[in-house]
Amino acid sequence: MTTEQKELAQREYQAGKAAFERGDYRQAVTALERSNALVEPGSKLGGEMQIWLVTAYEAAGQRTEAITLCRKACQHPDLTIRKQGKRLLYILEAPRLKTRPEWLTEIPNLEGIDENESDRDFGRSKFAPTKPTRRVEPKKPIVPEEVDLSQVNTQDNAFIWVALIAAIAIIAGLVWLS
Repeated sequence: MTTEQKELAQREYQAGKAAFERGDYRQAVTALERSNALVEPGSKLGGEMQIWLVTAYEAAGQRTEAITLCRKACQHPDLTIRKQGKRLLYILEAPRLKTRPEWLTEIPNLEGIDENESDRDFGRSKFAPTKPTRRVEPKKPIVPEEVDLSQVNTQDNAFIWVALIAAIAIIAGLVWLS
C-alpha cells in the first residue's frame, strides 16, 4: 500500500466518521466502504474501519450487510476488534422489541422552515399554546400567629405521675416474677 493510498483511506475514513456523526448514514456507508477497500483488512486500522462500517450499515438500515461484516470482524487478528465485533454481533442478532405507536414521539420535519421565518419566531414554538400564561406570584412566607401565654393552661394534669407509677409497677412485677 502506498502512502498516497494510505492518506486517501484516512481521509475517506474521517469523512465517513464525520458523516455518521452528522446522521448522514448513507454517505457514511459510502465513504467507509471506500476507505475499507483501500486498507489491509487484517490491520488494526482496517478493523476499526470495519467496526465503523458495521454501525453505519445498521444505522442506514442494511442489517444483513452489518451482520455479515460483523461476523468477519469477530475473526479479526486484533483482540480488541474481535471483542468489539462480538459485542456488536450480540446486539445485532438480539430479537427486536415490539413497540406500540403511543410509546413513540414524532419529531417534526424542520427542513421546510424558511430561515427568515425561524428568525422572526425565535423562542416561540409553533406547538405551544398561543394564550398568554398568567404570571405566578411568589408565595408569601407563613408567619405563625403569636400566642398569648396568659390564656394557656399551665396546670399540671398528673399524667406524668400516672405513667411513671405504671412504669415502676411493671418493672417491679418483672423483677418479682424473674
